[in-house]
Amino acid sequence: MKKLTYFIDKGNDDYRPFYEYDAAKVGIDELYARQLCTYFIMRGQQYELISNEMDGDEEILVLKDIGRNPHVMDEKNYMGRGLHIEFRRHSESENYRLLASIPCQAHFDVIRYLLKDIVDIPNNGQKEVTSTEIDEDRRVYVLYVKDIGEDLA
Repeated sequence: MKKLTYFIDKGNDDYRPFYEYDAAKVGIDELYARQLCTYFIMRGQQYELISNEMDGDEEILVLKDIGRNPHVMDEKNYMGRGLHIEFRRHSESENYRLLASIPCQAHFDVIRYLLKDIVDIPNNGQKEVTSTEIDEDRRVYVLYVKDIGEDLA
C-alpha cells in the first residue's frame, strides 16, 4: 500500500479526488485506521464513507458529503497534543456528550478500538460502538457509543 485517496461521490458516476495521504509520510497504520472510520470531518464538512476499495497499491475511500459538521459544547482541539481517541455518547438529546478521552501511542492502538463492536471506556465500562470518525479539524478519532443493547430509536 503506497497511498490512500479520498474521493467525493458527486452522483451520476462522477467521483472527484478530494484528499490524499502518502504511506511513506504518515505510515501504513494510519492509512488502515482511516479506512475503519465511518465518518470523516474536514474543513467544517462531514462526509460518510460509502465505499472502501483498492486499486493496486492505492487504497480508495469514496465519501458522500452530508453537510456541515455540527459542533458540540465540549469539543477539544488536539492539534500538537498527540494522538487521541474520544468516546462520545450517541445521543443528540445529550449533545453527543464526551464520556472519556484517551491518549494513544500509535495508530495501532487506535485500530484496536476501531475494530471493536464493544469497547471498554475508562470510568464508564463497556459500551457498544455505533459509529467512528476521524475529525481532521480537531485532530482526533471519535467513537460514538451507546449502552449495550440500548435502542437508539
